[in-house]
Amino acid sequence: MQYGICNLSIVPLRLEPTDTSELVSQVLYGDYFKVLEQRKSWSKIRLGFDKYEGWIDNKQYFKISEEQYRTIHLEKPILSTDLVEFVEDIDKQLYAIPLGSSLNGLSILNHTHDGNIINERKSKTQLIETAFLYLNAPYLWGGKTPFGIDCSGFTQMVYKLNGYILLRDASQQATQGEPLSFIEESEPGDLAFFDNDEGRIVHVGIIMKDNYIIHAHGKVRIDRLDHSGIYNHEKRMHTHKLRVIKKVI
Repeated sequence: MQYGICNLSIVPLRLEPTDTSELVSQVLYGDYFKVLEQRKSWSKIRLGFDKYEGWIDNKQYFKISEEQYRTIHLEKPILSTDLVEFVEDIDKQLYAIPLGSSLNGLSILNHTHDGNIINERKSKTQLIETAFLYLNAPYLWGGKTPFGIDCSGFTQMVYKLNGYILLRDASQQATQGEPLSFIEESEPGDLAFFDNDEGRIVHVGIIMKDNYIIHAHGKVRIDRLDHSGIYNHEKRMHTHKLRVIKKVI
């Protein structure tokens, strides 16, 4: 088994080993992983944080040992909390890193960082404040940063920045936590899931107080939430059909 760590800011994770393949997620600076299969130009990887799998360009990561992988995996996560920051290598070259980048591998990569960090779990009440950091970020299928993010990438990163682990896709996140019977039972920070006509979970957002929800749809936005689903006041219609509300924390 081989192992790696992302030494660049935002690296595409693709469905197939080609640059034209679907973007299924992104590997952010400091994300560490197992290499499941290696080809001439691409590697299939499994991320250590959420076990998500996909293909990454061999030129866009740094190989590490099994011991280094296990060390990072057992450490308490240290995350960058600046919208954009920089790390510096031994040659004084700068690398931009986005909000939520992992800093546990700095010594392995011989990088330094002097920005703001978080290395402890926050209370559930902080989730909405963190969510506002992504407000108006454009929607991007597979995205995980304020410069492009999808619905489940948004919820995952908000929870991650507060010390909690969510799986990557909305359908996976829907398997976590305890279901609630009514919206009235929910608290700010709980997750609302929405399905399509076939009954598949296709969307997720974070519940706010007073029956509002913050979610990624076109951009990270705030809409009304009722028993039917998400009501978009601009379109004057429901855009998503409510399936279940989950309390993860």
